[in-house]
Amino acid sequence: MISRLYSASVLGIDGFEVSVEIDARQVKDTGRITVVGLPDAAVKESIQRVTSALSNSNFYRPGEMVVTVNLAPADVRKQGPGFDLPIALGLEVAIQQNHEDIPKLHRRSIPCGLEDWCIVGELALDGQVRGVRGILPQAVAARDAGRKYLMVSRENADEAAVVNGITVYAVETLSEAWAVLADRAAFTPYQADAGVAEWGSGVDFDEIKGQSYARRAMEIAAAGGHNILLSGSPGSGKSMLASRLPTILPPLTHEEALTTSKIHSVCGLLPGGRGLLRARPYRAPHHTISDVGLMGGGSNITPGEISLAHNGVLFLDELPEFNRRTLETLRQPLESGSVTISRAAGSMDFPCDFMLVAAMNPCPCGYLGDPRHHCKCSPAEIARYRRKISGPLLDRFDMVIDVPPVSPTSLLSQPDGESSAAMRERVLAARYRQQIRYADTNITCNARLSGKALRKYCPLTTQQQELLLLAVEQLGLSARAFDRILRVARTIADLANHDLPTDDDIYEAIQFRQFESSLRAL
Repeated sequence: MISRLYSASVLGIDGFEVSVEIDARQVKDTGRITVVGLPDAAVKESIQRVTSALSNSNFYRPGEMVVTVNLAPADVRKQGPGFDLPIALGLEVAIQQNHEDIPKLHRRSIPCGLEDWCIVGELALDGQVRGVRGILPQAVAARDAGRKYLMVSRENADEAAVVNGITVYAVETLSEAWAVLADRAAFTPYQADAGVAEWGSGVDFDEIKGQSYARRAMEIAAAGGHNILLSGSPGSGKSMLASRLPTILPPLTHEEALTTSKIHSVCGLLPGGRGLLRARPYRAPHHTISDVGLMGGGSNITPGEISLAHNGVLFLDELPEFNRRTLETLRQPLESGSVTISRAAGSMDFPCDFMLVAAMNPCPCGYLGDPRHHCKCSPAEIARYRRKISGPLLDRFDMVIDVPPVSPTSLLSQPDGESSAAMRERVLAARYRQQIRYADTNITCNARLSGKALRKYCPLTTQQQELLLLAVEQLGLSARAFDRILRVARTIADLANHDLPTDDDIYEAIQFRQFESSLRAL
């Protein structure tokens, strides 16, 4: 007889069910174990882990056997060590079914209802069950396939138990896993901690001294989901401002949390003891990052930093120091909110709807325009430095602002700005207005307004149209920048509880693009 259990694996960021079929026959010749079904190296190595775990867990092993393990569907590559536990359990089921001469000491009752289970876990040589990556999408796949119960390691239990519609059992050893299969009623299902929303990691906007203009820009960016570029001298507070942006962003919805957590689960980055991410992700890769690290890819295609920042913030510090080719790859994902990675092994689509926040110095030495330091850069050096950021990429920023250095007097004074909590209240109110306005669409915030939707939800008077056209002409901006100014004006109006942008709202939105013209001047 053939034993059959069900497991799961990951393709991209989505899980899919895998049928684990095992045929074990006792022979007089030399035994062998074969794994088929397009396994990778980690799956092939599972045989050594499984046989040692069975022996060290006091499971019965007859003499020489020919064992065939088939992982179906056979046309999809299986990755990772998560098949160890179902292979070990399935092998023992096959042995118990096929060998009537098993000593009484090793006889075990064969579990019933195996078709109701999905089993995922890595085995140590002593039979301990270890966690694996990507358990969240695998749990979703098991539920969607109609499985009632999911067996995982205890370190994966929080992650798996957040999926509604499937009952999770957490095990620590191979022997415990068999016991749960044999008598499920004797064990208590694992319950996930509901968790609460998080607002950053102990940082707050009230710690920033001065910079009222930049704080206002960050509030507008958070309220509308806008991309923002900060330019200023070293020590002016650009990184401080960026790191505090998540503290004023709205909490993740359940669907956003599930999608974001799936990406982090596949990469093995979910914090221990948490089933879902509760805070919006904040990713700040170093400027030496490669194209693959930023966009995703590799031999086994995995998400990159832009996907890890999905529904959150991607902060690029020292923007001109990034490889220009790497930066140019951001242009399409910033527009579409997704990225397609194509390799010889196949093609994967990853979501990457994030806020881009970038920081740069005004010149190579960093002190151009600083009243307390002398800039030693020549015009040619400054121009070469700024040309590292192309015009099309600069167009993708909704706001480009100058962050002036903080005066020594301000450094000695107490912080005079509002707390993140106060700013967050206004941001949440503005986001709620957008939610109501776009209830019948798939638009999530003002930054995602298309050209057609922008004309519908943000009509302009003749005077406002003339004002915008004059600003675009005098500042040398593109048609894309025209729309981005209008989106920012729509957000400013939401913060002020205006039904439509006023002239003052549009003036302020234009103000946040004025510094861009100076960046293009040289």
